[in-house]
Amino acid sequence: MFTLVVIVIAALGVAIGYGWYAKNIDRNIVQPDPKKTTPAKMYMDGVDFMPASRNVLFGYQFKSIAALGPITGPIIAVAWGWLPALIWIILGTFFIGWAQDYGAMIMSVRREGDAMGALSYKLISARARTILMIFIYFYLLLIMGAFGNLIGKSLMVNPLVPFGMIAVTLMGVLAGQMTYKWKQDIVLTTVVTVVLSFVGIWISTMPFMRNFFSAIYSLPESPTLFLGNTQAQVIGTLLVVIFCYLGAVLPIWSFAQPVNYVSFWIVSLGMLGGVIGMIVWRPGIGDFPAFTQFTIGAGPLWPILFVTIACGAISGWHSLVSSSGTSRQLESEVDALPIGGGAMFMEMVLAIIAFLTATVALGGWGGYQETLKAGAALGVFAQGLANFLHHIGIPTDFGVAYASVFLVIMGLTIMQLVVRFMRVASAELVGDAVPVMKNIHVGSIVALLLTLLFVWVIPWLTIWVAFGASNQLMAGLALLLIALWAMSEGRKHTWALYPSIFMIITTIAALLYVAYTQLFKTLPAATTVQASIASALIGIICLVLVAAAVFLIVDGWRALRKPRAEEVAEA
Repeated sequence: MFTLVVIVIAALGVAIGYGWYAKNIDRNIVQPDPKKTTPAKMYMDGVDFMPASRNVLFGYQFKSIAALGPITGPIIAVAWGWLPALIWIILGTFFIGWAQDYGAMIMSVRREGDAMGALSYKLISARARTILMIFIYFYLLLIMGAFGNLIGKSLMVNPLVPFGMIAVTLMGVLAGQMTYKWKQDIVLTTVVTVVLSFVGIWISTMPFMRNFFSAIYSLPESPTLFLGNTQAQVIGTLLVVIFCYLGAVLPIWSFAQPVNYVSFWIVSLGMLGGVIGMIVWRPGIGDFPAFTQFTIGAGPLWPILFVTIACGAISGWHSLVSSSGTSRQLESEVDALPIGGGAMFMEMVLAIIAFLTATVALGGWGGYQETLKAGAALGVFAQGLANFLHHIGIPTDFGVAYASVFLVIMGLTIMQLVVRFMRVASAELVGDAVPVMKNIHVGSIVALLLTLLFVWVIPWLTIWVAFGASNQLMAGLALLLIALWAMSEGRKHTWALYPSIFMIITTIAALLYVAYTQLFKTLPAATTVQASIASALIGIICLVLVAAAVFLIVDGWRALRKPRAEEVAEA
C-alpha cells in the first residue's frame, strides 16, 4: 500500500506542478512566441547550434540532466527517515527544480543562446562573469570527482558492466549517423539502436564475456597498484576518461546527443519496468522509520539533506545544460516548457524510484542498512531495481546487470558534457593568457587529468557532500540570474527570486559545514598524507566556492536594486 500511495503522490506532484503551476508561469509570465526564430536556426553551425526535434531533444535533455544524483541522493537521504526525503523530492521539484531548468533555457534562447558566463556579464557585471566561471570550473571538477569515483572505481570494476556500456555507446554513434547522415526515420533508428543495446547488455552477462573482463581486471583479487587503487579501478577509471574525452571533442550531433538519446530509452524502459514491478508487487514500508534523528553521520538534516538529494529536487547542473546545450538546439520557444520543465519532472520520478528501492524493495530498515554498508548506495539501487523487475518476469541476474549499466549510463552521459563545459570555461578564463587552452583537446585533457587526481586521491564520501552543496549553490545562482533576466524584460520575477534566496542560504550553510568538518575535524585526525591532502583540498575548494558566491550575490543584489533606484531618481 505504501508504494501505491507514494506513486499517487508523485503523480499528483507532476500533474499539478507541471499541468498547472508551470504552465501558468509559461503562459502568463514568460509568454513564448512560436513564430520567433531561435538561436538554433539563426546561428546553425552543425556543432553547438543545431535544431533538433522536440522528441529527440527531450531525450537529450533528460539524459543530460539525470545522472547519479537523483539515484544516490535519495538513497543516502532516507537515513534521516523516509518522510523528509519524500517531502523535499516532491516540493523541491514543484516549486524550484523545474523553474530553474525551464528558466535557464528560455532565458538563454531570448539572449541569442548565451551561456551562463555571458548572461552574468550582461545581467550583473563584468566581474561577475569571471567569478562565475571560476565557480563553475571548481564545481564541475567536483562533479567529475564524485561521479568518476562512483563509476570508475565501483561500477566499471564489475565484469558484467563494461561490454554493455560499450555497446550502448556504439549504438549511440550509429544513431547519430542514421539520423543526421543517412536521414533515416527516427522510429527505425530508435528501434534498431535500442534493441541492439539490449542485446549488448545481454551479451555482457554471458560467462565468456564476464571471464574476459575478469582476466583484464585480474579478478577476483585485483592487485593494488598505487594509493589504494586496484588494477580494476585504474582500468575502469581510464575507460571513463576515454569516453569523456570523445564526448568533449567530437561534434555534439555525432556523439553526445545521439548517445544520450539512445541512453534515454535504456533508462526510460528501466524506469517504466520498475514502476510496473512496484505496482504488481506492491511492497510495504515494513519497519522503515518516517524519521530517525536530526543529525546523522552525514550531518544535520538542515542544510545537509537539501544538498544530499543533489538532483532529484533541483540541480545547478541543469542550468548549464539548459543554457549552454539545449537552448542552442531548440526549434521553437514553445518547446522550452515540455523539454526543460518536463524533463525535470521526469527526473523527479526517477528520484522517487530510487527512494522506493531503498525504502521498500529491500525488506525494510534492516535490509536497507545491510545493503548500504561500505557506502554502497548504488548497490541498493541495482538490487532494488532488479527486485522490482523480477516481479514482471525479468531474471534477477539480467536485472542486476541491466541496473548496473543503467547506472553507468546515468553517470557517463553527464560526465562527457561536464568535460565539454570545463574546457569551454578554462578557455574563457585563461585562454587569452595561455592561448593553448583554447584548443579543445588541451582543455579537455587538462580537465581529465584533474579528474584522475580527484578520483585516485580523494575518497568518494569526502567529495559527495561538497559536490551536492556546490551543485545546489549553482542552482541558487542560476535562479538569481533568471530573476534578473525576468526583471530586465519587465516580467514578474518572484517565482525565481524566492527559490533563489532559499537555495543560496541553505547551500552556503552546507559548504561552510563541510569546510569546517574537513579542515578542523577530519584533517587534524588524518593519519596518512593522502587523507590530509583530500581533506585540505575539499575544505579549501568549499571556501573558494563560498567566497565566489558571496561576490556574485553582492553584485546580483546591486543589479536587483538598480531598477528601483532608477525609478526613485526619476520620481
